[in-house]
Amino acid sequence: MDLLCVCIAFILMIIGIAGSLLPVLPGTPISWLGFIVLYLAPSLEFDWTFIIVSGIIAIGLYVLDYVIPAWGTKRFGGSKAGAWGATIGLVVGIIAPIPFGILIGPFLGAFIGELVFNQTKGPQALKAAVGSFFGFLASTFMKFFATLLFLGIFLFKIIANWYQFNWWI
Repeated sequence: MDLLCVCIAFILMIIGIAGSLLPVLPGTPISWLGFIVLYLAPSLEFDWTFIIVSGIIAIGLYVLDYVIPAWGTKRFGGSKAGAWGATIGLVVGIIAPIPFGILIGPFLGAFIGELVFNQTKGPQALKAAVGSFFGFLASTFMKFFATLLFLGIFLFKIIANWYQFNWWI
């Protein structure tokens, strides 16, 4: 049972890392589920404090993932139209079969949102699009770093408790 829990938890950690780069998957909450599955291993004592603190961090980062790109757009002078355009552009960028669509989508979405729906002039719309792009990059970096940190903690927990696990039954 321990081996099964560790394997499933590791798979969730890897999916969480992928989810930190792909906005369709909630990366940090999936990595956090990996911690929960790890602690369901019968040989490992359940640590409520660790699960609660890491869960609060995972949920907080998940919420910030949606706030930061919109904040970047507004910080650089964008409007709600630019923020919505960045979000829609992100979804289209993921689906569209173009190289770097995940990076180009939010930028173009914010730019088009500002130009078309908010009637913003070219330089100001470009500035808002750059803000959206920086917000998206900051959010992605933050999630990626957190999921890598979760993986590092996971590996540390495995190594620290290696002899407690019952690997063969």
